[in-house]
Amino acid sequence: MSSAIALKGASTLFYKEVLRFWKVSFQTVAAPVLTAVLYLLVFGHVLEDHVKVYGTVGYTSFLIPGLVMMSVLQNAFANSSSSLIQSKVTGNLVFLLVTPLSHWAWFVAYVGAAVVRGLAVGLGVLAVTVWFAPPGFDQPLWILAFAILGAAMMGTLGLIAGLWAEKFDQLAAFQNFIIMPMTFLSGVFYSIGSLPAFWQGVSHLNPFFYMIDGFRHGFFGVSDVSPWISLGVVGASFCLVAGIALELLRRGYKIRS
Repeated sequence: MSSAIALKGASTLFYKEVLRFWKVSFQTVAAPVLTAVLYLLVFGHVLEDHVKVYGTVGYTSFLIPGLVMMSVLQNAFANSSSSLIQSKVTGNLVFLLVTPLSHWAWFVAYVGAAVVRGLAVGLGVLAVTVWFAPPGFDQPLWILAFAILGAAMMGTLGLIAGLWAEKFDQLAAFQNFIIMPMTFLSGVFYSIGSLPAFWQGVSHLNPFFYMIDGFRHGFFGVSDVSPWISLGVVGASFCLVAGIALELLRRGYKIRS
């Protein structure tokens, strides 16, 4: 298959995946934004006068980047995983299988659409919450880098989960017992510097922590670890999960069976 045909196939599938979530944007974009606002109202109201982070940063300002990145990660994962499992359950996956799309085209389309949805939700959360306590944009390139890389990693994880799961219950288990705990224990609502030494060490084993911390560094110019270390960890993690996803797609794992 020529590169032009391969590119056309990947772009068509990408467009289909973006259109799939955008057609129900009230559910896929607006609902996560509302959830993040509720988190901000509850936690910000309770803790604003009691918690200071990095010495001078107010808690609400600190919380906003965490909520934005959490929304990006969760929705990027949900997009690719839900699309694949829905196609499996309804049986319309067969229409993709008869096309001459390569495993690279599948990967680029599904992960690319997941990144688009994650960034769309993240921008929505930021646009609504930034009025409560503007966090500042000290180094925007770090914000952009971690948002895109984090969304791509979670979109890839969603692709793996969608390939593995055969029904919605299995996908829910993957999300509830792996994705959700790692996201909430990544420093979204707190700085790991406030934790005991043991739990700080545990947090450093969580790649989600580096996504949140690096992303937050772009707003304040300070973070719990160097953004270069965070970038290295997130980049290596993405390469690992991308390699696994591409190999599963190449083999047709639980797609052609």
